[in-house]
Amino acid sequence: MLITIPEVFDKDEVRAIRARLDAAEWEDGKKTAGAQSSQVKSNRQLSQTSETARELGQLILQRLGQNPLFLSAALPLRILPPMFNRYEAGETFGVHVDNAIRSNPFNGDQLRTDLSMTVFFSEPDEYDGGELIVEDHYGTQEVKLPAGDMVLYPSTSLHQVVPVTRGARVSSFFWLQSMVRSNEQRTILFDFDQTIQSLAMKMGTDDDEVVRLTGIYHNMIRQWTDL
Repeated sequence: MLITIPEVFDKDEVRAIRARLDAAEWEDGKKTAGAQSSQVKSNRQLSQTSETARELGQLILQRLGQNPLFLSAALPLRILPPMFNRYEAGETFGVHVDNAIRSNPFNGDQLRTDLSMTVFFSEPDEYDGGELIVEDHYGTQEVKLPAGDMVLYPSTSLHQVVPVTRGARVSSFFWLQSMVRSNEQRTILFDFDQTIQSLAMKMGTDDDEVVRLTGIYHNMIRQWTDL
């Protein structure tokens, strides 16, 4: 399941974030790559311990914690601190799969990477190339979103960032462990929850059928959560 979360940040917020990112010091992205990924990765990243990365990362997490669409799709249990990368002309990240287990750099806690996320901070017309290509059971999907939007997709997917040929592609990327391990089960729960919300808007949250369906949804959560 690949889900787009629109307008995590509005355009004024994006401009303020980009000003901080453009003024930051960037380092070789290979520093955080695994053995396989380092062979196909060419970009720059912010140090995870830098003030800019930590403050902007916390801002992203606060915003997502208030986003109903994200919470419905991800059912997050634990989230790693967001990281930030920058691709300019000739830079790319070839086909790879994300590490199954990653560690929080600040406390050493490990989590299983169920979902990968990218928040875009460059408008599509600011750069050529740089599309995120995700391969899943439904085929290959190409992602290049407006600044402030986010994409959420299974970490099990093969994916890549194709070479940038003009401008700069600036984004945040990070991972989470969901309360529900199975992508198929998360997809069913997401579709179910979105249907309940749509019915509730038409019929009211106290409608008998809406209440009954909500109960079924939560019973499914009880069956499938991995806590």
